[in-house]
Amino acid sequence: QVQLVESGGALVQPGGSLKLSCVASESTPAMGWHRQAPGKERELVASMSRGGSTTYRDSVRGRFTISRDHAKNAVYLQMNSLELEDTAVYYCNAYSPIHGKWFWGQGTQVTVSS
Repeated sequence: QVQLVESGGALVQPGGSLKLSCVASESTPAMGWHRQAPGKERELVASMSRGGSTTYRDSVRGRFTISRDHAKNAVYLQMNSLELEDTAVYYCNAYSPIHGKWFWGQGTQVTVSS
């Protein structure tokens, strides 16, 4: 099993910034971030392959940046210009080819409010 530990969620004002971190218990080829707001389905925010290819949902492109530190088995999400609509629980996930499936972290709460 791949263990994922997230951190960095907080309460922040609109226009503010946060950086989320996630550390995996082993190296994985793909890692990413999803989020789930109350009453809504979980949605992809951003993902990054080992080779550096990235995917962003349209609503965060230009505001959020995903990055990885392969030496630490970590993935980060720098979130700038936060909006009320970014409020959600943010989940880190990682794909393990050994296990043939995606693993998920426990989630970290991001609340954007004035």
